[in-house]
Amino acid sequence: MTQPVIQVKDLSKCYQIRSTTPKPYHSLREDLVDGFKGLLRGEWGQSQSEDFWALKDVSFDVNQGEVVGIIGRNGAGKSTLLKILSRIVRPTSGEVVIRGRVGSLLEVGTGFHPELTGRENIFMNGAILGMKRAEIVRKFDEIVAFAEVEKFLDTPVKFYSSGMYVRLAFAVAAHLEPEILIVDEVLAVGDAAFQKKCLGKMNEVSQKEGKTVLFVSHSMPTITSLCPKCILLNKGKIKQLGDSSKVIMEYYTTSQNSPASIEFNEHDRRVGDEYVQFMSGQVKNNMGEITPEILISENFKILMTYKILQDSQYRFIPNFHFYTVDGVCVLVTSVEHSNVLSAGEYISECNVPKDFLNEGAYFVGLAISSFESGTRVHFFEQNIISFNIKDPLEGSVGRQHGYIGRVPGVIRPQLKWDLIKSS
Repeated sequence: MTQPVIQVKDLSKCYQIRSTTPKPYHSLREDLVDGFKGLLRGEWGQSQSEDFWALKDVSFDVNQGEVVGIIGRNGAGKSTLLKILSRIVRPTSGEVVIRGRVGSLLEVGTGFHPELTGRENIFMNGAILGMKRAEIVRKFDEIVAFAEVEKFLDTPVKFYSSGMYVRLAFAVAAHLEPEILIVDEVLAVGDAAFQKKCLGKMNEVSQKEGKTVLFVSHSMPTITSLCPKCILLNKGKIKQLGDSSKVIMEYYTTSQNSPASIEFNEHDRRVGDEYVQFMSGQVKNNMGEITPEILISENFKILMTYKILQDSQYRFIPNFHFYTVDGVCVLVTSVEHSNVLSAGEYISECNVPKDFLNEGAYFVGLAISSFESGTRVHFFEQNIISFNIKDPLEGSVGRQHGYIGRVPGVIRPQLKWDLIKSS
């Protein structure tokens, strides 16, 4: 029987969190006196510490050629797990057995020396992986072409933008023949076209080359389209492991912080261009409350707030893209007509009728485009908010006779029927 390429048994990682107990306001003289007394008692600079278990008793196996997604809320332990598997962090307890060469892409800058050029970093990473120079040379042109950094190949990578860094880092990790490829959410730094190319490459190395892939992402359609198997982490423990669609549904139906609302402020990355900037998006029920859960029998709204930064000739067209957890596009809707808007802040609402979408989790991408001089996408945040349609099974006018449980299909509108006696 073939052994798993990754075996994780009772894996735990504990961090020490240190903090100094805050003191009430004192005068300078009182602080000096208290400090002197503490020094005499040997208590100077004492701080409290507590244990934080980033991972606790995690166990699972991954077989050769499997593509496994890892999901969970921020702080669930996803990045810690990948760092342990990549031999960057030592576990507190437990055992990890890895059979094969690992290529990792965990965060911008991982594995690159900032003073070396792109060319030099490619050869350095290959050497770290144990490859001979001839092997690296054979892959070199393919790496450069994939990363699209030909013009900057002999420039120190410390001058690269975050997008260039990620393109080269992924190209190196994916092309230098690792048996196991580990990728974190860092791909979100790249543009949409490069993300698509990376996902295609990960699918290629697993399907055609039989390589194993571990992939962390907050994009659930991406997880379901790429990863047949999924691990849900919650507070450092495995909450569920199995079929991706079922695991993702569990995540969204039990999570208390499902992203039914998202906001960007001055401290976040800026979304948009010089004409229009994305500010926030929300899902609201028929009571006007922001919520991730919508009853199938109630109307609800998707809202997008954006700021027009300057007067222009553009007629901005808000458009919303609805997807299922399996990555299937349900619909794309936009305003039929749009006026030229002056500078200022605006809110566009999309009203979704009751008994239209079937029960289940959905994701919405928010975008604004224009068509004055060819198609221009001012911004498109894919799957930025989500919600779950809940069917209470009883008392729903949308439930059709003969069905117990989920009605097949993505949509289930109440269409008008006529009964005509022919003769």
